[in-house]
Amino acid sequence: MVKALGEKGYELYSLRLVPSPATLEIVVDRDQPVSLEDIVGISSLVDSIVDPIDPFDGPYTLDVSSLGAEKPIDPSRLERALGKKCCLHLSHPYKGENELTGTLKEIDGENAVLEVIEKGRKKSVSLARKDIDRAHLAV
Repeated sequence: MVKALGEKGYELYSLRLVPSPATLEIVVDRDQPVSLEDIVGISSLVDSIVDPIDPFDGPYTLDVSSLGAEKPIDPSRLERALGKKCCLHLSHPYKGENELTGTLKEIDGENAVLEVIEKGRKKSVSLARKDIDRAHLAV
């Protein structure tokens, strides 16, 4: 399934078999937003792979979803969020704040530059990359 999804440009984020009620839950991701049309196509692809295997004894529900508009970002892969609005959680506060939201403008091995709105004005904030312990896209 991983290979088939990869060939279509998706990444399998998680797969879970729920015994009762019988459900196969699949979460996919990719750099571009995942539309409802994409979910329908992925469901058909997964059906063609899973139905011959028949993981449940009887009928089951296939639940395919994406990580959504505010999907988590692995801090080690922040390059994927370059130019996007995101929320960064810090292990060491910046001016007393553990969480900053803004547009990720620059990223390298050591630092991340986030453009934030402070008192109605845009401001670039340089953060030590090692201090970013969680991140997600923001809308």
